[in-house]
Amino acid sequence: MTQTTRPLNSRIAEVTERIRERSRDTRSAYLERMRAQSSGPARTRLSCTNLAHGFAAAAAPDKQVLKALRGANLAIVTAYNDMLSAHQPFERFPGLIRQAAREVHATAQVAGGVPAMCDGITQGQPGMELSLFSRDVIAMSTGIALSHGMFDAALCLGVCDKIVPGLLIGALAFGHLPTVFVPAGPMPSGLPNKEKARIRQLFAEGKVGREALLQAEVDSYHSPGTCTFYGTANSNQMLMEVMGLHLPGSAFVPPNTPLRDALTAAAAHRAARITAIGEQYLPLARVLDERSIVNAVVGLLATGGSTNHTLHLVAIAKAAGLIIDWDDFSALSAVVPLLARIYPNGSADVNHFHAAGGMGLLIRELLGAGLMHADVLTVAGEGLTRYTQEPWLSSAGLAWRDAPARSADREVLRGASDPFSADGGLKLLHGNLGRAVIKVSAVKPEHRYVEAPARVFDTQDEVIHAFKQGQLSRDVVVVVRFQGPRANGMPELHGLTPALTSLQDQGHRIGLVTDGRMSGASGVVPAAIHLTPEAVCGGPIGRIRDGDLIRIDSHHGVLEARVEEQEWARREPAHADLSTNAFGMGRELFGLFRAQAASAEHGGGVC
Repeated sequence: MTQTTRPLNSRIAEVTERIRERSRDTRSAYLERMRAQSSGPARTRLSCTNLAHGFAAAAAPDKQVLKALRGANLAIVTAYNDMLSAHQPFERFPGLIRQAAREVHATAQVAGGVPAMCDGITQGQPGMELSLFSRDVIAMSTGIALSHGMFDAALCLGVCDKIVPGLLIGALAFGHLPTVFVPAGPMPSGLPNKEKARIRQLFAEGKVGREALLQAEVDSYHSPGTCTFYGTANSNQMLMEVMGLHLPGSAFVPPNTPLRDALTAAAAHRAARITAIGEQYLPLARVLDERSIVNAVVGLLATGGSTNHTLHLVAIAKAAGLIIDWDDFSALSAVVPLLARIYPNGSADVNHFHAAGGMGLLIRELLGAGLMHADVLTVAGEGLTRYTQEPWLSSAGLAWRDAPARSADREVLRGASDPFSADGGLKLLHGNLGRAVIKVSAVKPEHRYVEAPARVFDTQDEVIHAFKQGQLSRDVVVVVRFQGPRANGMPELHGLTPALTSLQDQGHRIGLVTDGRMSGASGVVPAAIHLTPEAVCGGPIGRIRDGDLIRIDSHHGVLEARVEEQEWARREPAHADLSTNAFGMGRELFGLFRAQAASAEHGGGVC
């Protein structure tokens, strides 16, 4: 298909150049560290004893190839477990990859596994306080897997929340290796998202019982594959695609299908071909640069993706020697139109998005409007234009064809000339409370400005209790503090969504201000989140008192307590007893992480 492409948008170019200049020293130092050490197989640098240990358990044919020191050896780093629906399909992938590697005279070994926790299971539970830090554990685990010096490329198997960012951060420490991300795909559509949200809200209001709620959840999350709403997991898959780390069109092909298996095998073939001993050396350090990071932010904005990536992309960029901040997100949001409406930004799920034209159509529209860098390296080769195609199974096997010219459903996916909104809906807020982000793509225009008295809480359980007691049935800005990385690991506060939505639906002016996170699937209530500095570090959120007038103005980017200046200056920040955050459900293992965690704007982790 012939594609008309406009020159690169001036704001896209400006932000990219700003990142490049800001990162000049750190990026140069990173690239110097990532220089390949030799042109031969990595294992040639091992001693005979090292090497014998490295293939002692290999199948006989693979052992001969590994011993001969010729073909590429591929590392499989997998997040498989059979509790997470998104990761259960990975059980079959190592066998598929090993066989595919043999077809191109290479070998593949499972180099290591990484933990994969489910935010859907831990929401509102103590274990959720480990969630953000699991990203750093995953990065470290990836590093351990690749540390053996046996490998010429990596295949990263992961889907959900912190798992893909962790895998990528870890792989970037081995940026001299080519790295291909291999997704598993979404589960079939279940109970419509709007109906699921309705049942949750009715349960929060006490109008249906636990049995009805559980059945709705079971009908929603019902089979192998990724949950189909557009939260962090599916935002991850979109990002890997626009950053050129998937094979084109891989993101949303269902699991356990012939096309998914063919794409998995093709990923192994491609990984073998782009090693230092293959046909076209494409190390991860060269594929992921400031242009691909900007493309990632653009993709996030154009699809109304998860706010969690205002943390994760910062941390990913840092791992590649690049420095980005929330000003970059805000500047790009002003010029990137919203092209997709996927729940919670609409009623459709990712299967509907995929059927409407999916990633190929989306990327073509953004490239055509000059909103993405086309001149990038990808695991598929030169240029992002390759990603305007979609995979299919022809009579001759796996092939690619042009993505649809037009959306099959304009209520789900649109072109750049007719967007749902002119901007990406992610805003930077600042004022006397610090800096925060707000996602307004799912918030109705009439709710995007809130000025109401504060009600201050130190835990989300306190909020739920006050809601059930009828104490919040009025115009109110709910303030939830001591939820940042250093306080308790920054758990998501998604459990507040049904209660706050109920209050808003009753006609009250409702807002949320927190130094914590909301789920990637939250969004209908205006929420100033990731507020930094956090309360435990003496942030101004600790000065808010019940009754203070709080202004959340997403139109003008303002977040402030309307308190007389001298009174505000006199106030001492509040303190909280955080001892209960230190123990139970493994929290005692993460004391060092909490003590050393970066602020939300700097990625919120320790890596």
